[in-house]
Amino acid sequence: MSGAAVAIRRILLAGDSPSSHFPPLTVKLLHARLLRLDLLADLSPLLLRAISSSGLHLHALRLHSLLPSPSHLTFPFAFKAASRLPEPLSAGVQLHARSLKLPSHSNPHVLTSLLNLYAKCGLLHEAQRVFDEMHHPSTVSWTALITAYMDAGRVQEAVAVARNAFASGMRPDSFTAVRVLTACARVTDLMTGEAVWRAAEQEGIAGSVFVATAALDMYVKCGEMEKAREVFDKMQEKDAVTWGAIVGGYATNGHPREALELFFVMQAEGVKPDCYTVVGALSACTRLGALDLGRRAVGMVQWDEFLDNPVLGTALIDMYIKCGSTGEAWTVFQQMRKRDIIVWNAMILGLGMTGHEKIAFALVGQMEKLGMTLNDNTFIGLLCSCTHTGLVQDGRRYFRNMTRLYHISPRIEHYGCMVDLLSRAGLLEEAHQLIEDMPMPANAVVWGSLLGGCKIHRDADLAEHVLKQLIRLEPWNSGNYVMLSNIYSNSGRWEDAAKLRLEMKAKGLKKVRAYSWVEFNGKVHEFRVGDKSHPLSDQIYTKLDELGMEMKAMGYKPTTEVVMFDIEDEEKENTLVHHSEKIAIAFSLLTTETGETIRVTKNLRVCSDCHTAIKLISRITHREIIIRDNNRFHCFRDGHCSCNDYW
Repeated sequence: MSGAAVAIRRILLAGDSPSSHFPPLTVKLLHARLLRLDLLADLSPLLLRAISSSGLHLHALRLHSLLPSPSHLTFPFAFKAASRLPEPLSAGVQLHARSLKLPSHSNPHVLTSLLNLYAKCGLLHEAQRVFDEMHHPSTVSWTALITAYMDAGRVQEAVAVARNAFASGMRPDSFTAVRVLTACARVTDLMTGEAVWRAAEQEGIAGSVFVATAALDMYVKCGEMEKAREVFDKMQEKDAVTWGAIVGGYATNGHPREALELFFVMQAEGVKPDCYTVVGALSACTRLGALDLGRRAVGMVQWDEFLDNPVLGTALIDMYIKCGSTGEAWTVFQQMRKRDIIVWNAMILGLGMTGHEKIAFALVGQMEKLGMTLNDNTFIGLLCSCTHTGLVQDGRRYFRNMTRLYHISPRIEHYGCMVDLLSRAGLLEEAHQLIEDMPMPANAVVWGSLLGGCKIHRDADLAEHVLKQLIRLEPWNSGNYVMLSNIYSNSGRWEDAAKLRLEMKAKGLKKVRAYSWVEFNGKVHEFRVGDKSHPLSDQIYTKLDELGMEMKAMGYKPTTEVVMFDIEDEEKENTLVHHSEKIAIAFSLLTTETGETIRVTKNLRVCSDCHTAIKLISRITHREIIIRDNNRFHCFRDGHCSCNDYW
């Protein structure tokens, strides 16, 4: 090779790395120089790679078409250039036809490049046929086929291809492991995912931050948080994506405390959280009702990011609403510069949940004035607003107009909202008929809404029918038995209630324990019925006794019928006094400043006795008390509740 050829070869190799691609003009000048020196045949593969990498795809294809003897070294670059054209199929088919006439066609590099081209065109059948021509597919070829199925949204088939690859003895590289672990995460295929992770460990690539993060995410998506944490703890290197995966994993898998703990460890280690990590932390605060911790998480991010990023803004609005600070949620919504329909829907739903239905309806009107198209989630927000305020006629109108005016087919969630609305209003037969007329089978949520209405309006006969449906759908759910037992108890049917308890015991079912929690001084304090484990228990129960005396002086009488057991009234009263939300409120009265808002979160529905008692406590203490139960928000002020006693 001449000195000029060696020099140009060195230049072309220097521009081979992704960080140092040549500008298009430089590549054209090199091409011209090779033509003058008659060196094109020797250096055509390197020149083709440089031209393709510089974005001159048509130029690369023209050059390839002029080569008298294209080889397995040039075809891959030509196929790559063709795949990057706006309409790649025509050029690709021509290249395929030309390659068939040459011995290089059977080369695995050529076939893999052709496979990628057909995959880019969405022709998976052709891509599979090309793959089937390979006698001994390489790891790169297997990965290309797996990626083709994943990019086409056929992830289950991608995992099946991966299983075949491993069965054939394929040894994964880092890229292959990441792709297959990602596919397993999407379809929650734990068995295949674990096999890939073991193979990665055997190949010595498990130490890669990308491979380990993909394995961690796979375990998270499969709900295996202990194994995910094991991977996380062993990682020598962790980036923001890794932290986001573990924080988000704990948040979505029902471990909000662990999510926040790691989020603040991340902060202490100086790692800047990305958008999805912050969303995970805010989700954890939302679940705990931990407003102050949420504000602390917000402080770790530039405020402008919330205003310009709809994903972050939506998470923040949701956190503020579900922590009982609707005013702060409204402020964020008003200040946001980028508001997509998801942001609007989050605000509408939040206003409906917190009893601000008029503002929710006004927002929908504003959306229409701005030319935004209402979607199915907008109507869920509207129907929730009607449900929480008892606006039956409005709910019927919105439900009807969904189909007639907006041509939106109701989903099961919309039917659930309507059943809930009708059931709460005492229109149990209409709600039951709506379930019978639904175009899809009712799920446990829909039947549960009707059962809740039966409890409110004491229709034990219909409740028995509903419970049979719920037991069929959720035979493991003790809550269905407990609710019917309460209905029997409220109707004085103590023997039937006792039979139910015996049936629960025989099936090994246990009642879900009620608990409430509050945030104080950066820590979440949890309380259960009759809980005396807290260090301040003595003061808490003294405070409850004081409040009880003042409430009785105001005419309060415990609503003992909400206690399901057939016991003496005095014992029932004692049980009611020690409900978890009352203990949490007493703790907050002891630990917060006079006049400060009290926020309590409860895992079950607030009972009618506690609802009455908390209204009186808010008047006695001159405090605003916000309770978030598993159904809605209650904002108690001066003896009144925002739900207007409708929940």
